[in-house]
Amino acid sequence: MSIILITGGARSGKSRHAEERVLAMRGRPVYIATAEALDDEMRRRIATHQARRDARWGDHPAPLDLVGALDATDGAGPRLVDCLTLWLTNLLFAERDLSAEGEALCAALVRQKSPVVLVTNEVGFGIVPENRLARQFRDAAGRLAQDVGAVADEVVLVVAGQPLRIK
Repeated sequence: MSIILITGGARSGKSRHAEERVLAMRGRPVYIATAEALDDEMRRRIATHQARRDARWGDHPAPLDLVGALDATDGAGPRLVDCLTLWLTNLLFAERDLSAEGEALCAALVRQKSPVVLVTNEVGFGIVPENRLARQFRDAAGRLAQDVGAVADEVVLVVAGQPLRIK
């Protein structure tokens, strides 16, 4: 079993790289999607991601219950979680305890039998946001990436479509 965290900036190629990694593993891949189609623009983004995947993929939506999704899909094949940043956004707006959710995720990851590849946005390369909510989100995203990176077997940074192995 392996846990792989793939991070990078927006439009860096991290999702495409993650999909390639999962397809190279044995078993039927499962795409655990955290995005919610709340507007037309997000529906188009989701459709673009779905169009890249063929019939080999199973889909499992998990906008909030990522731990439940991992447990429900464990044992059959590799899973791709895309993405932790959207999951965190969903939790933030649902007023959930971000720290507790992150701890529960890390505990779930280490008990998985099948591989898990997780995608997250690297939000720490920019300037300090000007408002409290944005700073709270940036800080929570950074902590979550650190915590998942600590339990991950491998961490990859994708820049301009090029993967750089960090761990």
